[in-house]
Amino acid sequence: MALKATIFKADLQISDMDRNYYHEHALTIARHPSETDERMMVRVLAFALHAHEALAFGQGLSTDDEPDLWQKDLTGAIELWIDVGLPDEKLVRKACGRARQVFIYTYGGRVADIWWDQNCSKFERSSNLAVVNLSVESSRAMAKLAQRNMQLTCTIQDGLVWLADKENTVQVEATVRKAPPSL
Repeated sequence: MALKATIFKADLQISDMDRNYYHEHALTIARHPSETDERMMVRVLAFALHAHEALAFGQGLSTDDEPDLWQKDLTGAIELWIDVGLPDEKLVRKACGRARQVFIYTYGGRVADIWWDQNCSKFERSSNLAVVNLSVESSRAMAKLAQRNMQLTCTIQDGLVWLADKENTVQVEATVRKAPPSL
């Protein structure tokens, strides 16, 4: 018998002063049985960083044809494709062909560094791709915020990001490895 996804609920209040975006989102997050709290919380962070009324969670780990998050326009064209982790270079190339903008959020320390070293030259050809690496300390601290029912706030100001629950605040440290496209 296959294991089923675990459902998490998050009330996410976003104050993004860089984009003048202030909104509250009620998220339902299906965590795949093989997914860690760390990866799930990186997905939540990616949602907060790109929040929009049309941004939605994809099938993620259960299918290669969908990203972790995506945003489609009214015609069904993919505006934004967001993957978390260390996706295969061929899947990234395919995503760049299907979407207007592609963001990859990596984490995991040395493993993410090795992945980047192996793929960075291949990614240079993709003008619509951005790669952001989260520090090990940040992703692990965010994992500690994971609960089945979460009340989270995300504050973004001058490129700095904080994710917090009622007791803990995590300042997210990120390095842009490939700059976001300016579309």
